[in-house]
Amino acid sequence: MADPGAESEPLLSRARGGSGSDCPAGSAACRSVRDGPGAVSRREVCFDQAAVFIEDALQYRSINHRMDARSMWLYRLYYSNACQWILSFTIFLILFLAFIETPSSLTSTADVRYRSAPWNPPCGLTESVEMLCLLVFVADVSVKSYLVGWAQFRTNLWLLAYLAVLVVSLMDWIVSLSLVCQESLRIRRLFRPFFLMQNSSMMKKTLKCIRSSLPEMASVMLLLALHLCVFTMFGMLLFTGEKGDGQDRERLIYFRNLPEALTSLLVLLTTANNPDVMTPAYSKNRAYAIFFIVFTLIGSLFLMNLLTAIIYNRFRGYLMKSFQTSLFRRRLGARAAYEVLSSVTAEGQAHPQEVGVKPQDFLQVLQKVQLDSSHKQAIMEKVRSYGGDLLSADEFQKLFNEFDKRVIKEPPPRPEYPSPFLQRAQFLFSHRYFDYLGNFIALGNLVSISVFLVVDADMLPEDRDDFVLGILNCVFILYYLLELLLKVFALGLPGYLAYPSNVFDGLLTIVLLVLEISTLAVYRFPHPGWKPEVLGLLSLWDMARLVNVLIVFRFLRIIPGMKLMAVVASTILDLIRNMRAFGGILVVVYYVFAIMGINLFRGVIVAPPGNGSLAPDNSSVPCGSFEQLEYWANNFDDFAAALITLWNVMVVNNWQVFLDAYRRYSGPWSKIYSFVSWVAASSVIWVNLFRL
Repeated sequence: MADPGAESEPLLSRARGGSGSDCPAGSAACRSVRDGPGAVSRREVCFDQAAVFIEDALQYRSINHRMDARSMWLYRLYYSNACQWILSFTIFLILFLAFIETPSSLTSTADVRYRSAPWNPPCGLTESVEMLCLLVFVADVSVKSYLVGWAQFRTNLWLLAYLAVLVVSLMDWIVSLSLVCQESLRIRRLFRPFFLMQNSSMMKKTLKCIRSSLPEMASVMLLLALHLCVFTMFGMLLFTGEKGDGQDRERLIYFRNLPEALTSLLVLLTTANNPDVMTPAYSKNRAYAIFFIVFTLIGSLFLMNLLTAIIYNRFRGYLMKSFQTSLFRRRLGARAAYEVLSSVTAEGQAHPQEVGVKPQDFLQVLQKVQLDSSHKQAIMEKVRSYGGDLLSADEFQKLFNEFDKRVIKEPPPRPEYPSPFLQRAQFLFSHRYFDYLGNFIALGNLVSISVFLVVDADMLPEDRDDFVLGILNCVFILYYLLELLLKVFALGLPGYLAYPSNVFDGLLTIVLLVLEISTLAVYRFPHPGWKPEVLGLLSLWDMARLVNVLIVFRFLRIIPGMKLMAVVASTILDLIRNMRAFGGILVVVYYVFAIMGINLFRGVIVAPPGNGSLAPDNSSVPCGSFEQLEYWANNFDDFAAALITLWNVMVVNNWQVFLDAYRRYSGPWSKIYSFVSWVAASSVIWVNLFRL
């Protein structure tokens, strides 16, 4: 990685007045506006530049972009919440098309025995949506290229790749329409995840770190391959006993030939077939267990952990450098804003005695910055604390520390009641003990549902009597409604909506109330022998009971009040935020492998004769096979089914079943893509990344 200090001078010179061939920058643009009638405009241009630099600092963006008035307007429009939301939605939409495009995932089941013919969209429907998405991406790359300038565009590999992917996608789209959507392969589907990666700086950094880690990971992979080959040859020589003994059973089942032996030990490396692979030989002679134990110790416990250690070591160092680079970008953006504002201060003095930024100028710039109101108010109070003194460079930099602090929002004022009785009622219903009572009632609701589910588990639906549970549900829902109204009375509607837990409880109560009213309207009030019939998938009564289970989330509100639980919960939330980049790249890997799997294995898994479940006495199906376990829903016939199949293989539980089935249905070459490469990419590498 390049030293951040190496780029500080050329970038900082832009803020002080340096200029480049494509990107007029900094206070040079301020000075380019003449004095006189345009003096106010010149001041506004400087303030706009300072606001852009501050936004760059807050978002850890580079300041190396065009800074003239028109470009700044376009830059701020591009990074506005609305434009970024549109871009994010477009990325989601083009990725989501894989569920609707042919082969469509719009069926109730993926099981080839019971799956009906899916609805496939007519030619031109999804292609039209895809073209709209591609046009948005064309506009995106055009704006980015203009803002950074031609010199930066030529050296930016991501922008060049962005342009190349768009060209290939548009050409493939034209081919699809020319063939009336009957082409067997759509190359552009494989490139769609690129739009997700190029829009995330953290995913780019993570991908760069993985690329730098590949040489060391390749060395461990080579050791694993050597380990597999040595033990495979050793196993082939070891298990060659006479017919009928344990050695022969081991050879016929797991070491019949070199590919089978290599596959068996590869699966054993993930411990998915342990102890099955060892049992035939171990049953004959316990000394054979040494072979499998030594293989597992070296492969699973040593080499796999060594791979984890390498990944951890590389990522720890790289993420530290990445953090330093982000911090440098923040300081550079803050210093650029300081240089621009200090130049405005100096121009207002005939003989400037000191250099600094006027607090009122900074407050005026802060009004232009895209920032939430709570943080903006906290910064304004901090600036006002300096009085009328000029802000030095160090004081200006320290102000940016306030942006990272969590601001506790003050709840709206509560309504004031003149009556002492109403005031006491307001105090009572806004007290935390009233929340504790609500949690206790919710616990009672959950316990009652659980008890009746256990009692009714062994009863036929026509023998159940839902009278008692129906009465209890009515009582609980009435209490939830009463609790909602009392809290609104005590806190006021704005104060009630200021707490996310209240919003969740309120929505849940409204849903429960609507379902309960619908149930009473259709089935009348509960009475002995009351049995609401099932209409469709679930009756309204079953839906009400399922929604009631969500009441358990009310107990999450007690977490902030318990110190240890609050620390654990805060750590989990921080981990989720920090793993977004890893999760994004995992989505990319899933997407690419799913599309490849559809192109390679679509239609390979076919329904058994009779299109029904296998008979229990069918002795021709081996025990533990794909057919005997009825894994028919694990296929690559559509995108959703492919994702589930890849997930089941990534978990590596029984993944040898998939390995054997696709070898038999499509050929031995399927091992290379379908499962060996996928397990290596997902289970070995990415699961280790998440464990870090």
